Amino acid sequence: MLEKIDDLLVEVQNFQSSTKDETEQFRLKFNGKKGIMNDFYDALKQIPNEQKKDFGQKINILRNAVNEKLEELKSSTESKIILEKEDLTRPGFPLELGSRHPINLVKNRIIEIFKSIGFAVADGPEIEDDWHNFTALNLPEYHPARDMQDTFFIEQNPDVLLRTHTSSVQIRYMEENEPPMRILAPGRVFRNEAVSSRSHCIFHQIEGLYIDENVSFADLKQTIQFFTTELFGKSKIRMRPSYFPFTEPSAEVDVYWGLNSETDYRITKGTGWLEIMGCGMVDPAVLKNVNIDPDKFSGYAFGMGIERIVMLLYQMSDIRMFFENDKRMLEQFKSL
Repeated sequence: MLEKIDDLLVEVQNFQSSTKDETEQFRLKFNGKKGIMNDFYDALKQIPNEQKKDFGQKINILRNAVNEKLEELKSSTESKIILEKEDLTRPGFPLELGSRHPINLVKNRIIEIFKSIGFAVADGPEIEDDWHNFTALNLPEYHPARDMQDTFFIEQNPDVLLRTHTSSVQIRYMEENEPPMRILAPGRVFRNEAVSSRSHCIFHQIEGLYIDENVSFADLKQTIQFFTTELFGKSKIRMRPSYFPFTEPSAEVDVYWGLNSETDYRITKGTGWLEIMGCGMVDPAVLKNVNIDPDKFSGYAFGMGIERIVMLLYQMSDIRMFFENDKRMLEQFKSL
């Protein structure tokens, strides 16, 4: 009888199962009501007293071995079932697809276009001083942009303010670097204006600057021509004379949008032309302010409001939508 238990121990130790049914058959064979273990318990009653101790110990060893094997098989079988039914590389919970803000989508596209022709990205502080935001850009003290109606000053300090344009980044860059330079300056700007569907006290600009020897207005026009073709798919532009304190000569740039739909008539006021940016040749006085020799170097600058470009591209009519954080609006840009 003891030899039979030893044989069963070897059988238990060598048993392997690949399915839940095989494990259940093993359990019934040993631990079922008519299983081997119950047979041994019944036989224990008939064993002579002097042999009961050894026989009982052997039964306990076999019982423990069977139970350990069942636990092992149970864990192994459940793992195999999970592997067969589930992909363990999948996330535990479904993840919603995020979306980029339309302003960031357009900003990144504009940066990508200008990077392809050698422009680098520069950054600067949103809290500025008078020199970088106004004086160095050839804006005299009496200029309307200095009025409290336009500018947010910090704690009534006339020398500390929230920047009103990203041109201040260009000044900082020119102070710290030598020509040639070709940079973009994207970022938030602030104006003390009433909030409406067409204007906001916070908006985004992206400005460009190119300084080198023998830079001409023709270079500026070709750069803008390339940009409008890449972004809008429209190559017809016009440049109208304008005035900016930090460029001379200066121009407003219009792109021909067309009159192919009722929307085109509405947004172009029936002309087919849309204003998209201001530009011009950097004023020699600005170059002098940052210690660049205007007799040796020249350059051009341009700037545009990103919200305006977004509204044109996506036919959006209210600038306030960009700042309301409405998921219904943002979810429309998931696939972009």
